[in-house]
Amino acid sequence: MSRAFVNEDNAAAQADLPVERQVSAQPNYVTPAGLAQLQAKVAELQKLLDQESAKGDLADKQRQADLDRDWRYFKHRLQSAQLVTQASSTDKVQIGNWVTFADEHDHQQRVQLVGEDQANAAKGLINWSSPLGRALLGAQLNDEVLWQRPAGDQLIKIIRIEPA
Repeated sequence: MSRAFVNEDNAAAQADLPVERQVSAQPNYVTPAGLAQLQAKVAELQKLLDQESAKGDLADKQRQADLDRDWRYFKHRLQSAQLVTQASSTDKVQIGNWVTFADEHDHQQRVQLVGEDQANAAKGLINWSSPLGRALLGAQLNDEVLWQRPAGDQLIKIIRIEPA
């Protein structure tokens, strides 16, 4: 067999390998709920990996590689997690606080500042290092802060700060 065919086979096999998930350079601050989510995700992926490995030769190699990549990512995120203390103060916005703010049209919105892996905008869980998170972090009640958005800057007023 020609070496060219062997190299093509190796190239095809390597093309199917999953690309590593990018790990954020920002500090991995997590709330207690975010830490529990990371722990559950690592355990779930480990269980799925074990199930796939138990299939032996019948295992789906691509699925196994994808699961392994995700397991490595979330394991790294869990190991780098920096638990923030439960936000109990309502003096200034901290990671974990629920914050209600209003825009210039008095449209109110309530969000919680959380870690990157816990963020879910549809549920009002906002990454502390997102543009909105950075605008809110450290603000005090009745402060007006500038939310620098891609759609244009917006002045918002802090109406309520609640503990987690």
